[in-house]
Amino acid sequence: MKRVLITGASSGIGHQLALDYAADGWQVTACGRDAQRLATLTARHPGIDLCLFDMTDLADTQAALEGRTAELVILCAGSCEYLDNGVVEAAKVQRVMQTNFIGPVNCLEVLLPQMAAGSRVALVGSTAGLVPLPRAEAYGASKAALAYFARSLAQDLQWRQIGISLVLPGFVDTPLTRRNDFAMPMMITVSRASKYIRRGLARGRAEIAFPRLFAFILQVTSRLPQRLQRRLTQRMTRSS
Repeated sequence: MKRVLITGASSGIGHQLALDYAADGWQVTACGRDAQRLATLTARHPGIDLCLFDMTDLADTQAALEGRTAELVILCAGSCEYLDNGVVEAAKVQRVMQTNFIGPVNCLEVLLPQMAAGSRVALVGSTAGLVPLPRAEAYGASKAALAYFARSLAQDLQWRQIGISLVLPGFVDTPLTRRNDFAMPMMITVSRASKYIRRGLARGRAEIAFPRLFAFILQVTSRLPQRLQRRLTQRMTRSS
């Protein structure tokens, strides 16, 4: 039986991925910090293995993940806090960076030595890391850092034949995005996001960006002069 380990399985995309992989016959290890929400997974699929830990704490991550092996690892946990009116709050930035960037790095330190040739790691970033968005200094920077890390790590792991996939979702209907007070164009469901990710990983794709039109628009926007980028992104994310 194929094994997959998923962080961020308490809610959102990670939760849906855990359910879908279990339905497809995989042995799923679902990781998160919220025991109550994780337990809803075993209520639907009793075979799912739950792993409770805080990935921003390296010691806790080591204790939870040492000895765990999987052919596929999906590092999906994420958080978002906005900076308002250009006021920089270091504590907010630190919290977002710890969850979105340092957390996956902690997991990789423990998991990579335990992974065999032919395995794959998916790092879930965001299309928000492609262009600067209003108020998203912390979130966008954390996802841009994760994207660079993934692309660089992919080169260094070639000799071990471990694949790295960078996942770049657009707006997905999750508890995190439901807190947003601005327009979120081309939003998709978690079920559709899970389908994009699982299909891309099955094909061994290095980058999985979706929905395709939204990702294409941001990729083109990222090549424009900064003045035009700001105009387009401010219009795109205007308050709803």
